[in-house]
Amino acid sequence: MSIEETPASQPNPMVTPQSTFHEKLLDSLYDGVYFVDLNRKILYWNRGAELLTGFSAEEVVGKYCFDNILSHVSDEGCSLCLNGCPLAFTMQDGERREHDVYLRHKLGHRVPVSVRCAPIVGDDGTVTGAVEVFSDATAKRSIERRVGELEHLAFLDSLTGVPNRRYAELKVKQSIQEVELFGCSIGVLMFDVDHFKLVNDNFGHNAGDDALRSICKTITHHLRSGDTLGRWGGEEFLVIVHDISPVRLEAFANRCRILIAESTTHAAGQQIRVTVSAGATIIKPGDSEQSAIKRVDRLLYRSKSSGRDCITFG
Repeated sequence: MSIEETPASQPNPMVTPQSTFHEKLLDSLYDGVYFVDLNRKILYWNRGAELLTGFSAEEVVGKYCFDNILSHVSDEGCSLCLNGCPLAFTMQDGERREHDVYLRHKLGHRVPVSVRCAPIVGDDGTVTGAVEVFSDATAKRSIERRVGELEHLAFLDSLTGVPNRRYAELKVKQSIQEVELFGCSIGVLMFDVDHFKLVNDNFGHNAGDDALRSICKTITHHLRSGDTLGRWGGEEFLVIVHDISPVRLEAFANRCRILIAESTTHAAGQQIRVTVSAGATIIKPGDSEQSAIKRVDRLLYRSKSSGRDCITFG
């Protein structure tokens, strides 16, 4: 269907009872709908398009979509009206398209919309134009953003901001597979804060929380890309270090231990220092998640039994 421009004083021969019905039908939609001809001249603009964009049919019909009235841009900020117009591509190849883009409202703000384009085909099978249907995607974007936030939170420890135990377990599983498939050398360390209960008892839980956050920052600053620090539970932390030899793993673990011991947090005008004990091991071929974690946990408690503030390797 198309609506040709005619002088206002003359009846439009294209307007029939059927086309009037279709116009009323389209105007009843919440979605915006508009048609263009092969030159991308806008021939029709429904009520939904007016509500979503702020532009009336009188302001738009007769203009061209490349006049950049709506200034469509992609998520990456690329202008689509001048370069990459879905309608233009649809008229070239006759294929339907769907995109999530942003249009510029008449008042100037950006509106996220889901755009669907389809060719208009004449009786002889040739493409004579295209139709675009667009709907407000604000709710959709909000839901996607919330889902992303929940996914993000599902793998983060709320106190320290580092990955939680669930994520650390997944990384251990992945590391086991990498060792089996590619022969990688991957180290696992488990740190535990020494006498952490005394920190909470003497200075309060807020001070204890600050100490845990400080430890995480210290370790994080010494991780390389691809390494992982996760809060295993309470005052225990797991570190996964890739492409590392036993000698380098020992040096890394001791450097973290020393840096943590030399760091301080403050509470009630006092400086708080904590130390950590740790177990460290290289994942072995044939290890399972359970055997690797059980071994590093056993090494950690050997450090605890040896007087704390030390590393045990195995």
